[in-house]
Amino acid sequence: MQNQVNNPLHGKTLESILNALVAHFGWKELGDRIRINCFNDNPSIQSSLKFLRKTDWARKKVEDLYVEHCAA
Repeated sequence: MQNQVNNPLHGKTLESILNALVAHFGWKELGDRIRINCFNDNPSIQSSLKFLRKTDWARKKVEDLYVEHCAA
C-alpha cells in the first residue's frame, strides 16, 4: 500500500479516467490526441471501455494523458 501513495491512478477506475478526459477534452480532441477508432467513430463510454480493457497499449496512452492533464 505504501508504494501507491504517489500513484495518481490509485483508486481511479478506467471509467472515471475516461469520463474525466471526455469532460476535459471532448471526444473530438481526445480522438485527435489518441488515434483510436472508438474515440473517432461513433464514440461512447461503453464501447471505449470495452476496447481499452482489451488493449494494453491504448489503455496506457489514456492513463498517461489523464496523469498529464487531469490528475490533481
